[in-house]
Amino acid sequence: MDFKIVDASAFYAGIPFGTLDACHTTTLVYDEIKHIKQNQDALGTLLETGRLQIRDPEKNTLDFILKKAKETGDLQQLSKQDISVLALCYELKGELITDDYAISNVSENLGVKVSPIMTSGIKDVGKWIHYCSGCEKSFQKGVECPQCGNPLKRKLIKGKPPSIPVNE
Repeated sequence: MDFKIVDASAFYAGIPFGTLDACHTTTLVYDEIKHIKQNQDALGTLLETGRLQIRDPEKNTLDFILKKAKETGDLQQLSKQDISVLALCYELKGELITDDYAISNVSENLGVKVSPIMTSGIKDVGKWIHYCSGCEKSFQKGVECPQCGNPLKRKLIKGKPPSIPVNE
């Protein structure tokens, strides 16, 4: 079965409301978007007709996605909701419907199919690093260089998945 997993941006774009296809999302995303079309009970209708199914990923899958998001440097850009839909999509081997760049980058690095909503999708896949233009050291995260105190800059190193020496 071909599972379509939708994040909050898909709901805001109206995707689940304009198709007869069944979609999956997580409790965290549902809690974030349940105010949409509340007066018309559109989400209730989707749930009653089985066109929307709420399902949460396993803890070990969440942990795996957190690890991969950290490796790609996208973790700081992802919310708990984002992590949950990534994990659900990975578990179900589905197609993720999103316009979120960080979600798309992690998905592409995992080999998960991503379908953009209102954009052409991401063009470059890779690993985000933080680097210091002063002492030329690279870090997985941070705002300020722990070596020299200069502000860190962020850049995408293109490729799947790059192996770059990064200082902790």
